[in-house]
Amino acid sequence: MAHTLSDDENVYVSRMPGEPVPGGAQAFAIEARALRKVYKASGSQPAKEALKGVDLAIPRGSIFALLGPNGAGKSTFINILAGLVLKTSGSASIWGFDIDVNPRQARASIGVVPQELNIDPFFTPAEVMEMQAGLYGVPKRERRTMEILKAMGLDDKADAYARTLSGGMRRRLLVAKAMVHNPPALILDEPTAGVDIELRRQLWDYVKGLHARGTTIVLTTHYLEEAEALCDTIAIIDKGQVVCCEPKEQLLARISDKRLIVRPASPATMLPAALAGMKAEIRPDGAISVQYNPAETSAMAILGALGAEGMEIRDISTEESDLEDVFMQLTSH
Repeated sequence: MAHTLSDDENVYVSRMPGEPVPGGAQAFAIEARALRKVYKASGSQPAKEALKGVDLAIPRGSIFALLGPNGAGKSTFINILAGLVLKTSGSASIWGFDIDVNPRQARASIGVVPQELNIDPFFTPAEVMEMQAGLYGVPKRERRTMEILKAMGLDDKADAYARTLSGGMRRRLLVAKAMVHNPPALILDEPTAGVDIELRRQLWDYVKGLHARGTTIVLTTHYLEEAEALCDTIAIIDKGQVVCCEPKEQLLARISDKRLIVRPASPATMLPAALAGMKAEIRPDGAISVQYNPAETSAMAILGALGAEGMEIRDISTEESDLEDVFMQLTSH
């Protein structure tokens, strides 16, 4: 069950993550229209437009990736939704609640896991969870402190001071803290930074379980393979603007280039003349990588040119474009 504030009573009510709420007729978990944020000049720092009219609609029930380089505006966007930063203009709503008209209901409909490890070192994980649940008005009989801590692998640390936890444990505690009120939308801002591979796998298993039960997941990450493996929709933001927002498969199809990997009988030490003018390079293992567009040339033509030059080929393979290729193409300047 989740808890939000009703429009007319201004009190928390229980509901399931996917259940409609008052004022929430839209099909989007999070929606932003012409959202702008300008930070005023301060001292020697000039004014900065962090968000330049962002339009973004995140479908309910999706696992949505919001990607972009450092300084692109991702954190500003998230902090506006969380009520930590005031927008300059535009509008934003969470689960149908406008953040200006119904700020308490909007914030109750979202859980945010920040990048910063901002946990009071003198509280135990259990105390952190109980205090957060109290702030959101979750009745004591409905609190799931130990259940969530166990899911995060922190049940054995429930009564230990937060200052004694490792960096990875603190990050998992932030995830647990964001889920105390069981919000229908959960934003994970670089949740696996500093977390080892095994803990990362456990975290994603739990997140996928939340998604299966109806929670909308919004993820920012520098691990592009995570976004590609987990998310169904991806938006890329750069310099305060959304440069694309598409289903993952459609986004990956943007780049038609492929790579042909040719492994000569003897490791290559220099590029053959037949590849002059093509995007080719020698890999550390002596294989030759050739990037090509199938609409312009064929793999057989490349192999024929190499064969005509006398190269003996031991093995060949091809590689499709991945999310990193798309990301670099859309954000490189």
